[in-house]
Amino acid sequence: MTQSKSMFQSSGGQQPERPRQAVILAGGRGTRLAPISDLRPKPLIEFHGQPFVEYLLEMLSREGFERVVLLTGYRGEQLEARLGSGAKWGLEIAYHWSQEKFDTGARVRAASDLLDDTFLLLYCDNYWPLPFEQLWTRYCAMEAEALVTVYRNSDDYTRSNLIVDATGKVVLYDKTRSAKNLQGVDIGFLILRKHLLQLLPPGNINLERELFPKLIAQGQLTAFVSEHRYYSVGDIPRLPATEKFLRFEPTILLDRDGVLNKKRPKGEYVTDWREWEWQDHALSALRKLTQAGYRIVVVTNQAGIARGMLDADALEDIHSRMTADAEEFGAKIACVYYCPHGWDDGCDCRKPRPGMLLQAQKDFCLDLSRCWFLGDDERDGMAAKAAGCRFGLIDENTDLAGMVDHILARRANILQFG
Repeated sequence: MTQSKSMFQSSGGQQPERPRQAVILAGGRGTRLAPISDLRPKPLIEFHGQPFVEYLLEMLSREGFERVVLLTGYRGEQLEARLGSGAKWGLEIAYHWSQEKFDTGARVRAASDLLDDTFLLLYCDNYWPLPFEQLWTRYCAMEAEALVTVYRNSDDYTRSNLIVDATGKVVLYDKTRSAKNLQGVDIGFLILRKHLLQLLPPGNINLERELFPKLIAQGQLTAFVSEHRYYSVGDIPRLPATEKFLRFEPTILLDRDGVLNKKRPKGEYVTDWREWEWQDHALSALRKLTQAGYRIVVVTNQAGIARGMLDADALEDIHSRMTADAEEFGAKIACVYYCPHGWDDGCDCRKPRPGMLLQAQKDFCLDLSRCWFLGDDERDGMAAKAAGCRFGLIDENTDLAGMVDHILARRANILQFG
């Protein structure tokens, strides 16, 4: 690969304008979905009465995209008949058909005349809550030719296929997933420049297999690494989790001390249920959430365990009584996550790190970008930001009841007006 002049050099070092075009690869046969895919392409597999691809289009519209190029092949006429012009989502959809046998590189290259200079490329079979402004900010900061979205895969959710170094650059990509020390998997959602297609050899070739090694050799492939799971229609075993994720049961995550109960003085902890004091109106707020159909999850730091001020059994008893108290009042707490570690233990779960929020995401198939986390401390806000949650601060001006009223009113307005 010869070193080309980067977009950033050609723009005089100024941040270029963000792309408004998304390109969706949607032409494959979907053999791993047979017999479901025998009569329809996999993007049209329905969840809750809506094709999978429509969830992607809704997300792209929310993220500020205006134009979509749908690269079709297998039963592409069904996609065009279902999606039409894209006006339903405020998008302009253009379709480009190529042969079913075409691999990803050949399919993108065949549609090059329709592509903007810089665009977002994604696959029709993966959904991940896309924070595009964050991707674009990282892409511009790294001044790389391309950016790939990577699921960290620390939980072995799937088989890894790449390595990202400490600077955030991809240093190895292995399509076969057989190399040693792989950690992370690309999930699509690529920011690409059109001129990179010139690096692809002729023939029916795979985009990543041919392009990624060339970019890596020049240090031109950067990564946006996420610990939020993605959901897929790539094969039948993944469909139940995807169905659960796309069902979207409204969920609110709450800090405990200072939000649900009155916080003890600094350095002190609730060590026995007799020391528990509910915050004013907290139970009423929980009941409102339950009645509105929200799942309630509590997320709390409890360094008192590490400091020897209470043990896990005592904490479990407090949480059991807290949950029972709430239920008696008409509220249901679905789960409580706690970090037992000390202030300086360096764990991944103690806020401001987002470990507990991410564990809740995995356990309940949450879309954290659509969840609120309410807390009374700046560390709660930092954890929410790291996890991709909306954050609401509980303080002397706004208690839990007031924040819940705000969230419910906002939701009602969205449901009414869209």
